[in-house]
Parts: sequence; C-alpha cells; structure tokens
Amino acid sequence: MKSGGVGGGGNAPTKRRWRGLVLGVLGLVLLSMLVPLVFLLGFHNGFQSPGFVSEQSSASNPIRGYIKDSSRDTPDLSEGDQSRHVDDLVRRLAPTLSKDIFKKSKPKEETIGGVTVHDDVPRKASPAPAKKVPRVSPTINKTRADGPTHITKNPKYVDESGKQCELKYGSFCLWRQEHKEEMKDSMVKKLKDKLFVARAYYPTIAKLPAQDKLSREMKQNIQEFERILSETSTDADLPSQVQKKLQKMDAVIARAKSFPVDCNNVDKKLRQIFDMTEDEANFHMRQSSFLYQLAVQTMPKSLHCLSMRLTVDYFKSPSDVELSLTEKYMDPALQHYVIFSKNVLASSAVINSTVMHAKESVNQVFHVLTNGQNYYAMKQWFIRNTYKEATVRVLNIEALNLENQNLELSLPVEFRVSFHSVDNPPVAQMRTEYLSTFSHSHYLLPQIFQNLKRVVVLDDDVIVQQDLSALWSLNMGGKVNGAVQMCSVRLNLLKSYLGERSFDKNSCVWMSGLNVIDLDKWREVDLTETYGRLLKELSMGEGLSEAVASLLSFQDLIYVLDDAWALSGLGYDYGLDIKAIKRAAVLHYNGNMKPWLDLGIPKYRHYWKNFRNQEDQFLSECNVSP
Repeated sequence: MKSGGVGGGGNAPTKRRWRGLVLGVLGLVLLSMLVPLVFLLGFHNGFQSPGFVSEQSSASNPIRGYIKDSSRDTPDLSEGDQSRHVDDLVRRLAPTLSKDIFKKSKPKEETIGGVTVHDDVPRKASPAPAKKVPRVSPTINKTRADGPTHITKNPKYVDESGKQCELKYGSFCLWRQEHKEEMKDSMVKKLKDKLFVARAYYPTIAKLPAQDKLSREMKQNIQEFERILSETSTDADLPSQVQKKLQKMDAVIARAKSFPVDCNNVDKKLRQIFDMTEDEANFHMRQSSFLYQLAVQTMPKSLHCLSMRLTVDYFKSPSDVELSLTEKYMDPALQHYVIFSKNVLASSAVINSTVMHAKESVNQVFHVLTNGQNYYAMKQWFIRNTYKEATVRVLNIEALNLENQNLELSLPVEFRVSFHSVDNPPVAQMRTEYLSTFSHSHYLLPQIFQNLKRVVVLDDDVIVQQDLSALWSLNMGGKVNGAVQMCSVRLNLLKSYLGERSFDKNSCVWMSGLNVIDLDKWREVDLTETYGRLLKELSMGEGLSEAVASLLSFQDLIYVLDDAWALSGLGYDYGLDIKAIKRAAVLHYNGNMKPWLDLGIPKYRHYWKNFRNQEDQFLSECNVSP
C-alpha cells in the first residue's frame, strides 16, 4: 500500500508539469491568432510605438515613402523650404501624440518653386492615423507669352465617359473642352453605327436554329434602318418615330450579344467600316478642295447681282453731261493712282481708304482699269458715290486704241510656292508662301498714261491706313519700281521655276500691292520689250510664266520700300502680328481668302469692311453681307 502510495505521489508532479506545458502552448496559439486580428481590426492605432508613422502609405518604409512624395511635389527647394521639410519629416516620423497637443491650426502657406500656394484646410490631431491627403500640384495657365503666370489648383472635368481628368495646361481634356463643337446630324451617325453593329451580329444569330424569332427581328430592324438612311442624311429629315426604332434596335443588339459570336463576321464588318470611312474621307477631301477653289475663283452671287443692277441702272439713267476732266486726268503734277479690278466693291474700298487717310484729296486722281463686262457697273457706281474731292476715272481696257497689244484685262498674278526651310535643315520642314507679281496688263502702263511721269499702282485687295503722299517725293535713284521685298523668299529658292537663266541668287522677291512706278525710266529701259521677250522664252503655264517673267524683268530695277509701307499675307496667314497690322501703311490681302468672300479670315475682315460703302441701295437689295 505504501509503495503504491509513494508511486502515486511520484506521478502527480509530473502530471502537473505536463498540464502547465499544454496550457502554455495553448496560450501561445491563442496569442498568435489574436495578434493578427488586432492589426486587422485596427486596435493597434490607439497604442502606436515611436517606430510607426501615422500614414498608412508609408507604414512599410516611412523614409522611402516620404522621399518619393517630396521629390514629386517639390523638385527645387530653397533654404527655407529645406528647413520646413525637415520639420515635416520629424513630424511624420515622430510618434502620434494625444488630442490635447494639436488644436485647429491656421491656414498653411507653402512655397513651391517661388510660388506661394495657400492651403485653407484646417488640420486636427487625432489618435487615429490621419488619411494621407495628396498635395495638389499647381496648374500653370499662361495668358500670353509676356504676361504674368497665374497658378491655381487643378479643377476637375468630367468627360463624356463619366471619367474625371485634370485640367492641366496643354492637356487633351483642356483642349477638348475649349474646342468642343456641336456634332451635326448626330442621330444619323448613331443610326449608321447601330446598323453596322447589327449587321456584324446578324450572320451568327441567323445560323442558330433556336433563335429564328430574334433573327427575324434583327433582319426587320436592319431593313428598316437601311430604308431610313437611304431616304435622309440629316437629322431634320428623320421620321418622328426614329427614337423608338433606335430603342428597338438597341434591345435586339443586346439580346444578340448574349450569344457566342463568330469573330470572322465582326472582323469583316470592322474592315468594311474602315474601308468605307477611308473612302469617304478621301472623297470629302477632294470635294472640299474643289469647292474651295470654286469659291475662290467664282464671283459670289451677291456681287454678281450688284454688278448687274448697276449695269441696268446705268442704261436706265438719263445721260448726264460729264464735266470735261481730261486735263486733270493727264496732269503730271497730280497724284495718280492706278487700280486693275473687276470687282466694284473691292476697288471702291481701295479708293475710299486712300482718300480717308489723305491730308489733301483734291490732288488725287484714281484710274480704275476694268474690262468691258464690268465697265458700265463700275462707271455707274462711281457716278452714284463720291470720295471727298478726289477724281475717279473708269477705263475700259478693251476699248483702248493700242497697237499690237493684247488688251484682255488680267489682274495681278498670285502663285504659291513651297520649298524646304533653310533655317533648320535637319528638320527639313516645308514652307509655303503666296507671291504676287505684275500681269500682262501692267506692262501697258507707259502706253496708257503717255503724259504721266509717275503713278502708284494699287491692287484691288489692299486697304490703305496712312497718307501716301510721301511716295510722290521719293528719290528712287534711277530705279523703275518701288516695292516692298519679301526676303523670306529669295530667287535661289525659286531656281526650279527660273531655270538656268542668270540671276542674283540672294536677291529678294518683290511684291505687288503697293508699287511706285517711274514711267520715264520704264520707257528708257524698254521694260515692256524685255518682259515680252522673256515671256516667249518660258514654256511654263500661263500664270506662272507671267510671274517668272515679271521677277526676271525687274532685276536690278527695284527700289526697296521700307517694310512698314505694306504688309502682305492677310489672305492666307492666320498668324500675323496685330501690332504689325496696325503699323503698316497698306494691308495686302494676297492669298485665296479675300476679305469680300465668306471664307476670308475673320479677324482681318473688319479692316476691309470699315471702308466699304454701307449705304448704297443696291447693297441691301442684292443681300451683300455687311
């Protein structure tokens, strides 16, 4: 019994030791399970240790996370910025303090790159980790190149897809917002898109025997859309029930998409859409080019109406006995201006602008040379309208008694040249310039005005902004033609047009528009004969031959006028400097976009419209746009 008692007493401590071990293991297991739960549930936030940062994004490596953010937000730091960022670094790495430490702070000012950005968001301290608020990078909005730079925080813009994008300077979102245009005939385009989608899914649905009903519905909707689109191409002509038809098509397409689709059919339809779109784009490009040239070369209906009404009115009006102005027409002491034109309004605007800016208009004589078709309309217009004390004479060039000359009126020749820019050879960008030179009719000047010594030739697409009387006292040093040169185009760049003839390669191209002509010197060098000889030698197109012959005829005979006398390019160049426009004495609308056409450059048209007669009865009757 004793031995049994002793043996039993010996096993009791052993059992107690094993029991303690089991309890310890169970405690460790429970602890290992509870610790992750504590972190997952966020209970650790209330007892952070000094080694943790309150910002979740920097928990794994706070130093690395801070450096990344600071390098993005503040690339360039001054000494004051560095001290502030040291304090910021200490604040981020320091332990989270109690609520009593931090109160509502004042609005903070940050200096980023020399620009002060105000942050008016009050910050509170909390035992819970503060959510990281990303800094807002400033958006630079430049109003102009030499103006101040305004820096504001980035607003948000929601696009058509519902996504947000930052309105940064130069971003696509900003560009799209500024240049957003209303889509024309959007419903027709939507019907076409739905029709293509239905055609892509229909072959697959038609092969499913169990979907005969859906196949018939798709076929009916496709046929209905084809009929509608064959009858109309604009939203205004669509039937009233088109919205319901579109909803039915959407429902059918949605049902069709729930079935497996044969990718070959979809691929085939997408290729058809691509090919058709490309063909349509090429067609519209050719069509727009043709219509553009047609609009440029055709007189607008309103101007044709004006010419016809003036012609009829000329023959209906009683024949007034005109005062004898022959002596004034031939007096070399007066200021004689010559205009070649077929356009009543254009020639009127030239004369009106010249007279309005002249110190004295009594000495001004304008000779308008036109053809037989427009002669009576021109004559009647200048009978009905007067221009201060200036004298206007209309001549029919076809009725002049000149021997051995082609008397068909031809206006100044405008041609376009394209060449590689020499300023930046590696880029080899193409440049395009419009040049304007004399035509056949200009070489008749010495014969038409035999008693005159000097004339100023104005193109009918110019506007005068200053007094031109100083041109009559110019000492041209034996030169024939006083003109403004365009040194951005030199004869060397036109060697493909000029051929192998001898010419100064560095000579600048001269422009018509404003030309001071010394008729005595012209007759002395027999410039008309030189032009005729060169014209026979050239075998290019008619207009180009005239231009090249003019450029070569006036070699070493050009008196260079200051650039401030005339500014060219208002008929094709959108980027002219407004200050240069206001400073120029004459504005030349050379190019296709003339100011009297609807396709004229809008921001330049008002300079021309200011000098157009607005009160004539025929202007309103012919619906000439104001």
